Amino acid sequence: MASEELYEVERIVDKRKNKKGKTEYLVRWKGYDSEDDTWEPEQHLVNCEEYIHDFNRRHTEKQKESTLTRTNRTSPNNARKQISRSTNSNFSKTSPKALVIGKDHESKNSQLFAASQKFRKNTAPSLSSRKNMDLAKSGTSPFMDALTANGTTNIQTSVTGVTASKRKFIDDRRDQPFDKRLRFSVRQTESAYRYRDIVVRKQDGFTHILLSTKSSENNSLNPEVMREVQSALSTAAADDSKLVLLSAVGSVFCCGLDFIYFIRRLTDDRKRESTKMAEAIRNFVNTFIQFKKPIIVAVNGPAIGLGASILPLCDVVWANEKAWFQTPYTTFGQSPDGCSTVMFPKIMGGASANEMLLSGRKLTAQEACGKGLVSQVFWPGTFTQEVMVRIKELASCNPVVLEESKALVRCNMKMELEQANERECEVLKKIWGSAQGMDSMLKYLQRKIDEF
Repeated sequence: MASEELYEVERIVDKRKNKKGKTEYLVRWKGYDSEDDTWEPEQHLVNCEEYIHDFNRRHTEKQKESTLTRTNRTSPNNARKQISRSTNSNFSKTSPKALVIGKDHESKNSQLFAASQKFRKNTAPSLSSRKNMDLAKSGTSPFMDALTANGTTNIQTSVTGVTASKRKFIDDRRDQPFDKRLRFSVRQTESAYRYRDIVVRKQDGFTHILLSTKSSENNSLNPEVMREVQSALSTAAADDSKLVLLSAVGSVFCCGLDFIYFIRRLTDDRKRESTKMAEAIRNFVNTFIQFKKPIIVAVNGPAIGLGASILPLCDVVWANEKAWFQTPYTTFGQSPDGCSTVMFPKIMGGASANEMLLSGRKLTAQEACGKGLVSQVFWPGTFTQEVMVRIKELASCNPVVLEESKALVRCNMKMELEQANERECEVLKKIWGSAQGMDSMLKYLQRKIDEF
């Protein structure tokens, strides 16, 4: 379920590998108990790398200590020799007795040992009360390295105090007084929005929304996912973001509607549920129609159904060479959505639009670019870099100019698109409420199961 509240990480508690071999971290959220700890994928914590570094450092220290303990238990003579080598450098010239270190001699006479113990106590992290997290120099994840190299992160190191009033903006210009107006944007930068099916990151000048669905497969859309995207867009509309970048985690951009979810609901009360689902799509599409700031889409993989039909509602669409686009509505047993009945003929002509909407023709990225559905196509190996270079250029522009320019382009289309969205949703509600429409979706799913 979507949440507009900011959740702040207190510390990382544990780490594991999921079934796909990807790293997940057990997160302790600030202000919550251990019962509320959640396992989060590494890509959800891109703005919290200091906590990951601190956990990796503590985890490494614990492993070293356990290894040393096992060595001492298995071979006390060797352990004693190793300790004596590290502590006898200052005493070897004074007395041969210094080569043998007993418990009393070690605690009372070895200044080096006492100093090291004091240092260890002062620097050891406390899991119960530690609030200040220092950025570690080691343990950087490959994912974070790649993002930093591509210019996708703007992470500022900060010290989290016991209260928010103690928070300071750490900057190269340390002599300048702290501007309280920066506090909100700093919190957004260093804390990730906590959603279930999407990842939202506040960047320098723009908001990055990534589809990463847990309640559905292949980033398909159900009412929960759509509500979270709407919530993220509403937040971006109200803050200082100049534009929104929409992309996806993984190799698939969006597979359209989650038909498994829809069929489960339609079997309960077909008329009531079809109305609710049509309303969810109507609100979702209207959010894109009414959004005033530019929306840039980076399509990293297949875009199917509603995942493809909303693209003309956005302002710029960049595609990976491996991406492809398809709207096989007749195969699904449903009618078009996402204002595609208006926008597809406008951008690619009636013949090509009918070929996509009626016969479900699949377009490659280059074909989609030639027909006007996609702005530019980039090579997969440099896709992220190309997108980020252009996003930063746009984010450096005057926000008023960007917003007013979009308003001029869309001024005569808003009412037409809202009316088209209303018509499409009414037809969908009618189809989903009929037994024939239900059977068509079931047959489609059965064919997919047989192919699998």
